[in-house]
Amino acid sequence: MTLVALRGGSGEDEALRYPQDVEDFEQEIVDQHALAMSAAGLSDDHVASSRSVVVEFARSLTVPLWAASCQDADRFLAEQRRRGLSVTTRAGKAGVLARFYEFVIGRYQGQIHRLTGALVEQPVDEFNRQSGASLAKVRVPPSEVEVDKLFAGWRTSVGEARKYLPAARDYFAASLWRRLGLRINETVMLDIRDWRPDLGGMGKVHVRFGKGSRGRGPKQRLVPAINGADELIDWWLAEVRHQFGDDWSNPDAPMLPSERFDDELGRCGRVGSNALRRALGIQTGLWLPSWSGRLTPHVLRHYCASSLYGAGMDLKALQELLGHQWLATTSGYIHVRSEHVEQAWKNANQRVAARFGEV
Repeated sequence: MTLVALRGGSGEDEALRYPQDVEDFEQEIVDQHALAMSAAGLSDDHVASSRSVVVEFARSLTVPLWAASCQDADRFLAEQRRRGLSVTTRAGKAGVLARFYEFVIGRYQGQIHRLTGALVEQPVDEFNRQSGASLAKVRVPPSEVEVDKLFAGWRTSVGEARKYLPAARDYFAASLWRRLGLRINETVMLDIRDWRPDLGGMGKVHVRFGKGSRGRGPKQRLVPAINGADELIDWWLAEVRHQFGDDWSNPDAPMLPSERFDDELGRCGRVGSNALRRALGIQTGLWLPSWSGRLTPHVLRHYCASSLYGAGMDLKALQELLGHQWLATTSGYIHVRSEHVEQAWKNANQRVAARFGEV
């Protein structure tokens, strides 16, 4: 039996000779990995889900975790596909395993090699790692004309709706996606206190529940109320929000309330994301039927990025607006029309011609 290392109580390595010893050592590595993730500030849910993936992979092996090869990962990931798991799920599991083995190599490589002579291999590489679904799906948004048509029709229908308040709320939420590129969860979690008209020339929206990376919890940012968002928010708070109930003056009340009153909190409940998605789908079917079933809140986020870039906003500013960690992510949100590319080409040639003309 292969000898492996275990941290002894005296701090020295102890050789293990029995199957139970091997299992105990594997358990130690998995536990230490979970502890390291907790120390890095990752959420409990993320730690638990990552741990379950590692355990699932370990159970698929006929060798200890530290002896796994690329072929073992090939078989595991191929089995995930045969089971019908989505591309996103498979990519997530591959990423978890890759980070786990980075941890094992960084923390345990010397100890394992010292007692067994083995080198831990990174089993997830560029050849078997599943790409995320977003890499294969380009969310090209509608044109400006199409979006204007949708929101013009939607705005007209609000005043004629059987239930004015939820109709106005749904229109307001979708307008935030269109104008500021907020995520749907960021929108749902806004409170009245999050509108800060005192900040900047146009006011700013305090997004407290932005998407964090790798389970690190909410990432906050301040979003300037550009692109007409300041007038939109003023309309909502001045003319509509107070009609939902007396909680309109409570800074902790939700910016987008539900019609249902929360007796425990003594104020309106918070609207759910499904209600907002459903409203967008209904209005798209009415006013922009060619996009029925395809226009989502995230597609409107892409539209916002593309339209602002087309209007002259640079990528770095867009990155801050959208709350992206990497500029490369922001660039994937930009879908410019052909005339924009052609105009950029003409401008570049004109600058070159002018520079040579001055010589």
